[in-house]
Amino acid sequence: MNTAYVALGSNMGDRAGYLQKALREMSHEQAIRIGLVSSIYETEPVGVESQPYFLNMAIAVKTDEPADGLLEKLQSIELRLDRVRNKERNGPRTMDLDILLFNDENMEKNGLCIPHPRMHERAFVLVPMAEIAPREVIPTDKQTIEHLLYSMPERLRKEVRLWKRQGQGEEFGLFEN
Repeated sequence: MNTAYVALGSNMGDRAGYLQKALREMSHEQAIRIGLVSSIYETEPVGVESQPYFLNMAIAVKTDEPADGLLEKLQSIELRLDRVRNKERNGPRTMDLDILLFNDENMEKNGLCIPHPRMHERAFVLVPMAEIAPREVIPTDKQTIEHLLYSMPERLRKEVRLWKRQGQGEEFGLFEN
């Protein structure tokens, strides 16, 4: 059984609704078992500023799939949730599902980079990850999530605002109201 960490983000339409739908879609996949779920955080967009703010969160999953198989399942869920991929890398989207970590693997193949190549510099990824896996080590940096987060300038951490608290280390079933 593989352990993966996945980032979820949405900045179009019913952002919280899309996050909830993504969790529900993942829970219906036989090969994906959702574990810990972070709180939801609101952040300004990165790269393309003239767009709505994002809601972001992170989850831990167990899967029998290899990394590329999990990626296919996540991309299928994005499509079912009206994700439109275009040339604008950081443009608006209904749903963005990114594999951050997969076991302790360090790989790059077919467009899949694990660990996620920019996670160590993004507070909107590190803040929710620190909530569910503070001592998880990023294989390329050999540093914990918590260490990387608190090595960032405080102003970057403060740009990630708590939007909805889920409670420390809650399981997916407790996510819904």
